[in-house]
Amino acid sequence: MSHDGTNFATNPERLQTTHHAGFGNVFASEAMPGALPRDQNSPQRCAYGLYAEQLSGSAFTAPRAENRRTWTYRIQPSVRHQPYRRVANPRFMSGPFAGSVPPTQLRWGPFDVPDAPTDFIDGVFTIGGNGEPDAQIGMAVHLYAANRSMTNRVFYNADGELLIVPQRGSLVLFTELGILTAKPGEIALIPAGIRFRVELPEGSAAGYICENYGAMLRLPELGPIGANGLANPRHFIAPTAAFEQRDERFELVAKLGGALWSAELDHSPLDVVAWQGNLTPYTYDLSKFMAIGTVSFDHADPSIFTVLTSPSAQAGTANVDFVIFPPRWLVAEHSFRPPWFHRNVMSECMGLIHGMHEAKAEGFVPGGLSLHNKWSAHGPDEPTTDRAESADLTPEKLKSLAFMFETRYPIRPTDFALNAPQLQKYYYVHWQGLKSRFTGRP
Repeated sequence: MSHDGTNFATNPERLQTTHHAGFGNVFASEAMPGALPRDQNSPQRCAYGLYAEQLSGSAFTAPRAENRRTWTYRIQPSVRHQPYRRVANPRFMSGPFAGSVPPTQLRWGPFDVPDAPTDFIDGVFTIGGNGEPDAQIGMAVHLYAANRSMTNRVFYNADGELLIVPQRGSLVLFTELGILTAKPGEIALIPAGIRFRVELPEGSAAGYICENYGAMLRLPELGPIGANGLANPRHFIAPTAAFEQRDERFELVAKLGGALWSAELDHSPLDVVAWQGNLTPYTYDLSKFMAIGTVSFDHADPSIFTVLTSPSAQAGTANVDFVIFPPRWLVAEHSFRPPWFHRNVMSECMGLIHGMHEAKAEGFVPGGLSLHNKWSAHGPDEPTTDRAESADLTPEKLKSLAFMFETRYPIRPTDFALNAPQLQKYYYVHWQGLKSRFTGRP
């Protein structure tokens, strides 16, 4: 049990000095000694005059291995707020997505941080998605670009969990359960329903978001890999208890059924003094991922780079996977080392954190995004192909960091995405120089 939390309203300089380590573990944390009940969840009267409140991230009767819940002990219960009213944010969208699904390969350049004051929530804009949150199927791909911290504004997403992938600028996540920081090269995972606000220590930030409507993201099975490898559970960081007691006006923004709602409070809702359970936000440093690859020949399937997965009812076919392509050595002999040309039953949405992706010599830059929908052909561009076929196959160190949101469903791009000036309308040209070289001879 941790006693190292803090009232971050009175100690704002102390962001996070302790943490819990482990994915899916049951943790216990208190910011004030004795705030956490020792022998039960809901005593008749809680210490310090706190209210007991449970956050249920799964159905009560979900199998034990999949059950997620956390008991919180807070200054005021969450139910105390004014009625919600609809608020507009036409760029932050949810499924079901309208419009057609173009089989043409799509790619966008990076989006600029806006000039007008824009916080994290106002800075989210949707590229596309599938399924719908009401049916708890599918996902959405968003980008964010912000230049203002959320001070008296707090957000929660009732439609799904948020996987945040920073690309420029660090994020400080003040959550109900404590404080986490995420910088480029790390990810943050916020479960559905968890309240949080985002501050920008560097003044601005931009990155990617996968909104998962389906089963909660989890670590993939390792199968023949064995007991070790890929993402180590102990490298996932959960917060320790930290709270703020601020009796002033706050806005609580909720996303439910694809719509945004706003309610007024006269206090901060981030007032949890103690908590225990396994429904928690996390951060994870992608540099700790143990990459596995061939030490003989051929380019291995990208599934070996899966960090987190949301399974579907069809075994082995994910609602959404989060896959990374981290810095690593390429040593395959007598092989075409970049990703091969392929068509895939899964849809692939790829982003780039830093460096140059191994299959794209030009046009795909950090902060950009590509979309190859299911069965749409794709692969290395012409310069990469030429270089790979003539390369001296000595060991080569890749230094870039890219990632992919992969889903079994087609990703329908939004009108905003299809009409954005960042859309590279001539992306297809990068393959047009691949001429026939068939000779009829071995």
